[in-house]
Amino acid sequence: MRDATETHCHYTPLANSDPRQKADDLARALIEQIADKWTILVIDALGTRGTMRFSELRDGIPGISPKMLTKTLRQLESTGLLSRYVHPVIPPHVDYTLTPLGRSLLEKICGIWDWVETHMEELEHARQRSAS
Repeated sequence: MRDATETHCHYTPLANSDPRQKADDLARALIEQIADKWTILVIDALGTRGTMRFSELRDGIPGISPKMLTKTLRQLESTGLLSRYVHPVIPPHVDYTLTPLGRSLLEKICGIWDWVETHMEELEHARQRSAS
């Protein structure tokens, strides 16, 4: 039994034998991946615009390099958050789209934007105070 002050967000070597620890480890790994700004921006772009090609994503996300976009898309695909369809044409082109799992994560990410909009004035004041 866990102590009331203990969080469920810790690491132990017995992760494989404890179902709750397995969930904690998976959550940590996913948070590490989706906390990356490019991941959130790719999920947002696909959620907002639907199916997109690589070049559309690259052009629609200012500052992302092709290498970082490729890495992010591969991670999202391996996690089951997006699907990739290669059209059998020459030259080939690839479409990316969020899976139902990715769409469910998008709902949570939208909550961050909603929170920022709600607290924008407070956040701006805090940033101004810390800059002075």
